[in-house]
Amino acid sequence: MKTLLAIAIVSYSILIAGCAYTEGTLNLEGRVVDEHTKVGIANRVVLIQGVVSSSSSMQQNTEIGRFYTDSSGRFSYTLEKIKGVYSYRFIIVGDSTYSYTNHEIGLYELEKQSKFLRLKINKLTNLTINIERISKTVPYDTLFVSWKTDGNKGKSYPYKVINHGIAPDIEFRWVGGDVNSQIETRTLANKATIINIDLFRKGKIKEISDTIYCDRDVDNYFTFKY
Repeated sequence: MKTLLAIAIVSYSILIAGCAYTEGTLNLEGRVVDEHTKVGIANRVVLIQGVVSSSSSMQQNTEIGRFYTDSSGRFSYTLEKIKGVYSYRFIIVGDSTYSYTNHEIGLYELEKQSKFLRLKINKLTNLTINIERISKTVPYDTLFVSWKTDGNKGKSYPYKVINHGIAPDIEFRWVGGDVNSQIETRTLANKATIINIDLFRKGKIKEISDTIYCDRDVDNYFTFKY
């Protein structure tokens, strides 16, 4: 039954795609808005890619155009359609305030929504991860720290490590000693950030995971003592 349903969905998608003409131009109008507040975001750069098979002469990551939002987040752009391409990717360039965001839109839907496109973007907020070693009895325990936000590796966002004790020997790994460190970073506001900690002590590993939701426009903190 599931197989038949999957075939039906794929067949319908192909049928819909076939209704869209892949040559010529398409005039696009819309806004880039904050996902949470729905307010338009000014001065955003949006890159456009045609999504095609990797066997094609045009690779999936080829930029075919770009546009910029005005002071109210609005944009207008004339898309030069690519023959045989039924889907386009709109990549909103990120910075320290808003995250890189990727929207893939099928040509059929793009034509339906061409005059009132709405591309949502996620705001970043401050997160500090505090790490403090309080054990005095295990000299060579080892700690690894990592985090993800909305499926993306945390270190893909801006970060800085401040060490008041020993520094990590490699990125985000501390071995023994007087550990008193802070990882200052940015993470997606109002999205799940998963913090993973692996502690090697006395030949055993303890895996710790916690999920937090960081508020917008405030300083958020997570503390781990071991």
